[in-house]
Amino acid sequence: MPKPSSPTNRAPEVALVLPMLPDIEVAAVRLAGEIGRFMRLEDNKVDEIEMALIEACINAFEHSQDPQRKVEIRFYLRPDELEIWVTDHGRGFDYSQVHPPDIESRLHSESKRGWGLKIIESLMDELVVDSQLGSGTSLRMTKKR
Repeated sequence: MPKPSSPTNRAPEVALVLPMLPDIEVAAVRLAGEIGRFMRLEDNKVDEIEMALIEACINAFEHSQDPQRKVEIRFYLRPDELEIWVTDHGRGFDYSQVHPPDIESRLHSESKRGWGLKIIESLMDELVVDSQLGSGTSLRMTKKR
C-alpha cells in the first residue's frame, strides 16, 4: 500500500492528531463532516464517513495500546474521492486472524462487540488495513464522490 506522502498520492491534505481522551473522536468527526461538505459530497456520504471515522477512532483507542496515547488522522481531498488514514503506533494485530462476527452467536451472547471493521467496510467504498505486530495499524478508508 503506498504511503500517503508518496508522489502518486499528492493531494490537498488535512492532518489531525488526537490524544486518547474520552469522546475526543467527536472532534475528528466534526472535521470530517466539514471536509465532506467542503467537497460537496452528498449528505448521506458525509454521514457514512462520520460513522466510519467514529468506529476507526474508537478501535484505535481501545485496541492499539499505543504508548504515545494518540491517533493520527489524515484526510486527502481528491476530485473524485476523500481518502482518510487513521494511524496508531500501538501493538498492531494480524488482520488475517480477524473474522467477520457471526450474527447469530453475537445476538445471543452478552458481548455485542467486534463489529467495528465490518461496519467501516460497509460504510466506505474501500477499506485497506495495514497492521504490523508491534508497529501499529493504519486504516485507509476511501469514499468515492
